[in-house]
Amino acid sequence: MIVTGNDQDEIFSLQQYLAFEFEMKQLGNLKYFLGIEVARSKHGNIDKGRYQRLVGKLIYLSHTRPDITYAVNDVSQFMHDPRKFHMDIVERILRYLKSTPGKGILFSNNGNLNVEGYNDADWAGSKDDRRSTSRYSTFVGGNLVTWRSKKQPIVARSSAEAGIQRHGTRCM
Repeated sequence: MIVTGNDQDEIFSLQQYLAFEFEMKQLGNLKYFLGIEVARSKHGNIDKGRYQRLVGKLIYLSHTRPDITYAVNDVSQFMHDPRKFHMDIVERILRYLKSTPGKGILFSNNGNLNVEGYNDADWAGSKDDRRSTSRYSTFVGGNLVTWRSKKQPIVARSSAEAGIQRHGTRCM
């Protein structure tokens, strides 16, 4: 049982009552719960190191979970100065992962080695900086083998320009 709150006297009183009614053992401060690391701060600020570790693990995991790649890319842009809002998004990604076990990439023998590729770009899709994002995916035999999503280095002035920017150069 986890007992938490901001009134230490009340917590102690509750723990004494519960220990009288039930056989209990005090294990000290909570460090992990359901695979999530618990951090404390007197100021209520986000632990930057914890945020960076969690996002780093999510980046690694996104190699086999393309469904979280976009969201992880978004939160990784705030590694230098995360806010509570960003940590809330990371926790939402973790809740999503917990509710969707086994949803990684599955490779199966489809009886062919056909190669298919798809690409796309949005126009000023980022609400934060109005830059476009281009993306592509490649399938071999119906199995996803490569994918990428990359924010364009400059702001596109048209939807056509958003689709043809390559390697920091613009084609007009």
